[in-house]
Amino acid sequence: MTPRDLGTLFDELADAGTPTRVHLDRPFDLAPSPTGDGATEWTVPELALLVRETAGALAAAGAGPGDRVAIVKANHWDYDLIACAAVRAGAVPVKLSDRLAPEVLRVLLDRCAPAVLVTDADVLRRDPAADLAKAARTTVVLGSRDGLPDGTVHLDELGGRPDPGPHPRDDDAPLVVVHTSGTTGVPKLVAHTTRTLIHHLARFETLPTPRIGLRRDDSLFNASSYAHGRTICWTAVAPVRGPRHISIDSQGRPDTADLLLRAHPPTVVEALPSHYVRLRPLTRRLDQPFRDVRTYVSTYDAVHPPVIRSYLQASTRRRPLWMQGWGQSETGPLTFAFHTRRSVARAADGTATTARDLGRPVPLKTRLKAVDPDTFLPVPAGTPGLILCRTKALAPDYPGESERWAAKAHGPWWNTGDIGTIARDGSVRLLDREVDHLPGFSCLQAEDMLEDRLPEALECVVLARTGGAAPLPVVVTEDGTLDPGHWKRATDGLPPLAEPAVVSWDEVPRTATGKVRRAVLLERLTGSAETCGTGRWT
Repeated sequence: MTPRDLGTLFDELADAGTPTRVHLDRPFDLAPSPTGDGATEWTVPELALLVRETAGALAAAGAGPGDRVAIVKANHWDYDLIACAAVRAGAVPVKLSDRLAPEVLRVLLDRCAPAVLVTDADVLRRDPAADLAKAARTTVVLGSRDGLPDGTVHLDELGGRPDPGPHPRDDDAPLVVVHTSGTTGVPKLVAHTTRTLIHHLARFETLPTPRIGLRRDDSLFNASSYAHGRTICWTAVAPVRGPRHISIDSQGRPDTADLLLRAHPPTVVEALPSHYVRLRPLTRRLDQPFRDVRTYVSTYDAVHPPVIRSYLQASTRRRPLWMQGWGQSETGPLTFAFHTRRSVARAADGTATTARDLGRPVPLKTRLKAVDPDTFLPVPAGTPGLILCRTKALAPDYPGESERWAAKAHGPWWNTGDIGTIARDGSVRLLDREVDHLPGFSCLQAEDMLEDRLPEALECVVLARTGGAAPLPVVVTEDGTLDPGHWKRATDGLPPLAEPAVVSWDEVPRTATGKVRRAVLLERLTGSAETCGTGRWT
C-alpha cells in the first residue's frame, strides 16, 4: 500500500494485516500500554485503536475541522500518534519540542493560536511566567495529575469519547505544522500539506528501491526528535513497508538503547547525528548490537567520518551503506550521499577524510543551483555560492511569518541559506551555513579533519569569527580535557586556528535535534555572537 491519509493510516495498515510489532524504550506518555500495565510492545491494530481513542479525546477537548492542535511534551513517538489523531479529527497538528525555552514556546504558540494544547506537567511547570496553559482554549495534560494549573484537563477525563473521524481534506490544505531546528534564534513554523508531505515525500520513500528500500524481514531502529518534521514523514513510510520490528529509542542514551538494540538487533538504523555520536561506544564492544545492519540513515546535520566509519565497521554485512540526506524542514531531502567502508577509510598517507560531498539532487524531484549571494547570478561549476533549490515538496508558508517566507523565495527557486559548490556532474559539496561562513574557509571541513585526527574527541566544532580573528575550535571530550600534544599533531597542515576551547558534552548548547547552537556557543566563549555571514536567510 501507499500512504494516503495520516488520520486513517493505522486503520488501513491493520485492515491489511500488517504484522509489524513496535517496541519502545519506555511506555508512551499518551497511554502506558494497551492493557495499562506499562508494557512497551504494540501491534498495529492496537496503535490504530489508540489513534481513534485519542481523536475522540481531542474532539471532546474542542478540536474540530480546521483548528490547530499544538503538541509539546517529553520526546517520544507518540508525538506522531497524537498528530495522526488530530488529523483524524479534522484539525492541524502543530509539533513543538519541549526542549525549546518556555518564552520561545510561548512565541510559537501565539503564532499558531491552537484550539487545543496537548502537553505534560513538566512543560507547564518550567516557567510560570510563560503561562503556557493559557496559550490555547483547552490545555490537555498527559502523565502526572499532581499540581495541574487551573483550567487544564487531564487526558483521562476525556477517555471513552466517540471517534470523530476520519475527516478527509483538500490536498493543498494545511496538514501538519512543524518547526525548524532554531540554531540561530526562534525557530520558524513550517506548514506542510498532503501534497507536499504525503504525495511528494512519503510516497517516494515507500518505493522498493534496491539495497536501501525497506523490506518485510527488516528490523528498524529509530532514535530521533519526534517533535520534528522528519518523523511524521517516517511514520507515514516505515510501517507501510511492513517490517518485522520497529524499535523506538526516545532517550538517546547508551544504557537504555543497548537493551532495545540487543532485544531486536536492527537491519536498518535511523538516528539523529547527536544520537549516533552518543551511542558510538556501543560499536566498540565485542558483542555490539549493530552486527546485522545493512543501512544507516542520517539527516538533520553533518556527521563526521570517524562516526560513520565506526558504524560501518561494526556491521558484519559485506557491503553496509551509510545514507546521508541533506535537506531542510521546508523542502524535505534535496540530495542523498552514500558512504561505504572504502569511501570513509583513512588514506594510506594519513590524510584526513571528509564527508562534505552531499551527493546529487534527488532524481526527477529536485533541481539545485549555486549563485552569488550579492547578485544572485549563477556561479561557475565548483565555485562556492549560495545554494538555491526547486522541489515540488516545498512547504507553502511560515505560519505567522509570511514575509520571512517571501524573503527566501526567488521566483520558482528557494533559498536554502547554505554555502556550497556544485560540480559539473551535479554533485554538491557543503561548506557552511551562510550565517557562519568565512570566505576561503570551511568550518565543516575543518571539523571533519580534526575529528579524524583526535580519536578522544566526541565532537569538534569550529566557529568562524569576525575582525580577522582566527577560527575558534571547540573540542568536546568525555571529561572536558585534551592533551596539548595531541592537539598540536591534529592541527598540522591545517589553516591557522585559535587555541582550542575544550568542553564536555553537556556544556554545549544544542537544539532539540542535537545541533550545536553556534552563535550561542560563540557568545559564551568570546562574549560576542557576531558571525561572519549576513544571516539574511536563516
